[in-house]
Amino acid sequence: MASTRKGNRPGIRRVGRTLAFQVLYSMHFRETGGMDMETLFSTNPLVLEQGSETAHDFALDLVMGVDAHLAEVDKAIEAHSQHWKIERIAMVELSILRLSLYEMMFTDIPVKAAINEAIELSKTFGDDKSRSFVNGILDGVAKTLKK
Repeated sequence: MASTRKGNRPGIRRVGRTLAFQVLYSMHFRETGGMDMETLFSTNPLVLEQGSETAHDFALDLVMGVDAHLAEVDKAIEAHSQHWKIERIAMVELSILRLSLYEMMFTDIPVKAAINEAIELSKTFGDDKSRSFVNGILDGVAKTLKK
């Protein structure tokens, strides 16, 4: 018998955040053909399969925010990724970093929550070293945000 307790299923924000990550990651492999980000988002098969309108809307907000602030987010990544050029960062980690840094820098989501969610994404989608790499960069940015 399946339990209906909330602790057994991910929250709407986590589902939306995961969807946003998957869309951002998939953009590395997709020809845009001049389409705007909202069209690219809405035509993504993962988005079309999403059953929750709330998760969909949250993911769209995140993806659009990352797109709008990409230059500032990438600048923060480059400033805190010692000896790593942005082109050399694996696409999984780069997508997680962009998403999390957007949340940390431009939304009211608490910094600790954004970092924790990034670590969860890196556990799910990254390799054994992803978690510490992502955590290191996000921690460095978090320290500069507090100043």
